[in-house]
Order: sequence, then C-alpha cells, then structure tokens
Amino acid sequence: MRIVAAPDSFKESMTARQAALAMERGTHAVLPEAEVASVPMSDGGEGFVEAVASAWGARLVEVDTVDALGRPIRVRYGLDAGRAVMDVASCAGLELVAPADRDVMASTTAGLGLVIRHALSRGARHLLLGIGGSATNDCGMGMLAALGARLEDSGGREVAPACPSQLARVVRIDVSGLDPALADTDLEVACDVTNPLTGPYGATAVFGPQKGVRADQVGQLDALLGHLAQVSGHQAVAQEAGAGAAGGLGFALRAFLGVRLVPGTELVARAVGLEEAVKGADLVLTGEGSVDAQTAAGKTPAGVAVLARRAGVPCVVFAGRIGPGASALEELGARVVPIVDEEVAVEQALREGPRNLARAVARYLEGTAQS
Repeated sequence: MRIVAAPDSFKESMTARQAALAMERGTHAVLPEAEVASVPMSDGGEGFVEAVASAWGARLVEVDTVDALGRPIRVRYGLDAGRAVMDVASCAGLELVAPADRDVMASTTAGLGLVIRHALSRGARHLLLGIGGSATNDCGMGMLAALGARLEDSGGREVAPACPSQLARVVRIDVSGLDPALADTDLEVACDVTNPLTGPYGATAVFGPQKGVRADQVGQLDALLGHLAQVSGHQAVAQEAGAGAAGGLGFALRAFLGVRLVPGTELVARAVGLEEAVKGADLVLTGEGSVDAQTAAGKTPAGVAVLARRAGVPCVVFAGRIGPGASALEELGARVVPIVDEEVAVEQALREGPRNLARAVARYLEGTAQS
C-alpha cells in the first residue's frame, strides 16, 4: 500500500514536516509494510520556506532583517541555483509579535524587502514568495522602501519609517531607485486570498481585526490604503483579486513589481512535486490545525483534496478543530476526521499534537481495515 502524507503546519503545535512524520508513524503502527511519501505542504504562510526548500534540496541562508515592528531579527530563506524561496511570516509575521505588542500603525513589511535584496545580491533571479500570516497593513510600502523606492511628502521630503502612522503624508512614490536586479527577476507569489485592497471585503476590514486593528481604526486605515493606490496611479490594481493580501502587500507586489499571484497550495504543490507523488497512491492524508468554511476556499487541505480527487485517490483531512462549514471539504471528495475529542483541553491538544495525530491516523486506518 502506498500512502502520501501531505499536511500543512498545525499552528502552535507542529510544523508541516513534524505532522507528516506523525502521519507516517501512525500509518506504520497499523501497516508496517506500507510505503509512505512525506510531502510537507503550505499555502504561503508558516512553513512555506521549509516545504519548498526541502523539496528543492536548497540550502537555508541566514540573514539579518527586522520584524513587523522594526526590531532586529535573523531569518532563513532557501537558496538554490539562482532561485530563492522566502516568506513574510518569518520576518513580518503575526506570530512573531506578542498580542500585547501588536500595533498595526507602527507595522511594516520592510523586513521582507531586506530579505529580497539579500537574495538578489546572491544571484537569485527566480523568487517564490509566501505572503500569508503577516502582522502588517502598510500596503507593502515598507517592502518597497527597503528595495530602494522613495516615498515623498508634499515638500519632496522622504517619508520614513514606511508604516501606517506616517503614510498619510505620502503624495509621490518614486520607484526609479528600486534595486535594478528586479528588472531581470521572475517573482511568483503564493497568495491564498482573493480580497481587493479596500472596501468591506478589503485588507483592513477583513484581516485587520486579527492583527489588532480596533473598530474605530478600520475606516482610517482603509482610507489610507485607498490614498496610496490613488497617488501611485494604480487604482485598477487595487480592485484585483489578491490586492488586499497581507495588508496590501499583494497590491504593491502587483502594481510595482508585476508579480504573478498564484494560489498558495497550487504553487507549493508544483514546487514540491505533489501531483507526481499522488499518482498511483492508494490514499492521501492531509490536514491542519483548524478546518472550517474558509478551508475549502483555498487552504492546503482543499488544494490537496482537489488534486487527489483529480488522480482518483481517496483523501482524508485530519483536523485539530472542526468548525462550521468544514463539510464543504466533503464536496471536494475528502473525509474530515478529528484528531482529538472535544473534551480535550486546547493547551493539552497543542502540546501533544504529534502524538495525537499519529494516534488519529492509526485509528482511522484500523477502522477502514475492519470495515
């Protein structure tokens, strides 16, 4: 029997690689002779670099940069034969900022810009960027400034730092100073959202609250993003699907760098060779920490389920938490299985994640063998 283990990470519990290994242990506890292909996945957020770099056989390069609040941080990205993979979660990610310290008005994507420049200096001309899990709402201006763009006020003075508390003063965005290597660079962005930049379904209204945006700040920040789109001359891009990703980072990447926004799971699946791994398999296992209505809209389990169905292979989604709307995955041909009983405390479930996942996989396989 051949089984493919292709989970995403389980936030605050285990990485995608740890989850895949747990699935392998659970499988071998019941089917010791089974062949298990571990293919850790990501939709562009946490674990993106690890998943792609591992599949590439790329070396991990360390670089000094800054987090969303401008604090020094050292991160890693993958570099291999003229190509590089990096993500915003590792340098400007929400999980890097303690809840009490979250301040969107002071947040910036400058850290990502610094990582990109480092990769360019190392000869990378094909970049894969994951933009899920950001703590920012700066319309990507911090990244642009770090890449050499100049943000100017009405007096021609540079506006810095490039964070929302200062960006209302911007009346001109000069990109003539962007790193020249960008002109010869192909960028692909893993983006799992389709929101526009502004409006009721935009970056601020939908994703701002989870980053600490107060209800009384939503209108102000939404207007700020609209202002930056206007002064840049790219209002049409602001309405494109994905422009609102990562607090408007999707807009900046599209408008100023001309990148392609690709569904995260699709891009990662291609990079790690998931389709080839699934061909001829008997079963595909995937999962993530929380499965609900949003999962079917483009998260890793949905993407894996679609690919498995296309190959005619059964798919099982293991979930730490099953929320409303999770049944939508069944329409994609997948079966959703809880990892633990509802009575188990969240802290305990997170702490014992790998063991619980291995047990859940074993229970499922035992049940199918008996039926």
